[in-house]
Amino acid sequence: MDKPASGQSLRRLRHSLHLLLDRGTGDRLSARLVHGFLVALIVVNVAAVVLESVPALQARYGRLFVIIEIASVVVFTLEYLVRLWIVPENRIYHGWPAGKARLRYAVSAPAIIDLIAIVPLYTAMFGDSEFKVFLLVRLLRFLKLARYSPGMRSLTNVLYQERKALFACFIILVGVALVAATCMHLAEQDAQPDKFGSIPDALWWAVITLTTVGYGDVYPITPLGKLIAGLTAVSGLVMLALPVGLIATGFAEDIHRREFVVTWSMVARVPLFASLDAAQIGEIIHYLKAQTAEGGAIIVRRGESGTAMYFIAAGAVEVELPQRRLRLDEGQFFGETAILHAMRRNATVRALTATKLLVLDANDFHILMERHPQIAQRVSEASDERQRELTSSGSVGRQPTGEED
Repeated sequence: MDKPASGQSLRRLRHSLHLLLDRGTGDRLSARLVHGFLVALIVVNVAAVVLESVPALQARYGRLFVIIEIASVVVFTLEYLVRLWIVPENRIYHGWPAGKARLRYAVSAPAIIDLIAIVPLYTAMFGDSEFKVFLLVRLLRFLKLARYSPGMRSLTNVLYQERKALFACFIILVGVALVAATCMHLAEQDAQPDKFGSIPDALWWAVITLTTVGYGDVYPITPLGKLIAGLTAVSGLVMLALPVGLIATGFAEDIHRREFVVTWSMVARVPLFASLDAAQIGEIIHYLKAQTAEGGAIIVRRGESGTAMYFIAAGAVEVELPQRRLRLDEGQFFGETAILHAMRRNATVRALTATKLLVLDANDFHILMERHPQIAQRVSEASDERQRELTSSGSVGRQPTGEED
């Protein structure tokens, strides 16, 4: 094999591995299996680290824990090296020299977490042979789950985006704790000099009160001290509500943005909306709902009331008519006839593969048609054309733009 052919093969292999590791949340079964295996391995590792701390289990299954550790490190090492190799395929580093891209990736948070996942065993092999020394580091492998969980990635993004506000909340909490500790010191120093004799001593009480923990080991006994304690406890509720509210709001906004981007990309695939500008697409998105159907799943049934129409954003469906079957692919739509003519569906539609759909409710359909006459005209023309094709004797071999329902 000559060098150009060999280089081309390596690039194809690198791209395939990139799809396998970096896009495992897609529809590829192999990618989902690989990511599922890695997630399971991480869970097994964390469970092994926790159970290993039980003396009875360590004595009985110590060898198994060592095998799990060695096998996991081998897999994680291979994953780390492969991820370094496929970095040039990542769209973030497109146009970068391969060496610079890999170096930049190596100092990123996900790569550092991957490196931490394999450090304990190699350090033990060339240094301290006791795995327990690296117990905490091994538990950090739990952070690898953030790579495979969209929810955890969203939460991480929210924490980063709201870092300034969260830091401000922390500063306010520290300030309130200092004020509460000072007031309690002044109120209780004579009654309980061993517990509130200084501001640092009173600060412990302030922290556990503001965080609503309340161990009960330190508490005021004077009327003024109890009043201060009550105000501090109420302030603690407010202090905890601030960061929780920030994170909850940011998390909801991040999910909304993610859904908006996904829906936008799906709408852009539908030829019916190709002539619309960005503002019009943005308006239509509010009417559409994304839906996923697994291969073989029935989307609509014959005889049902027509309450919505469907646009195929990805995948394919089969329309089961009484006398024949039709295949509809990406960009086509079905279900509009039942809405236009207020009739029941006379066909069953089944997903042939994993299919992504955009669903338009009947009420929203009429609103959308009123606001966008050009879309209404195209839908009506497609529906009429389909009716003619289905009733024409020479239409068997043609593909309609929609489905008779």
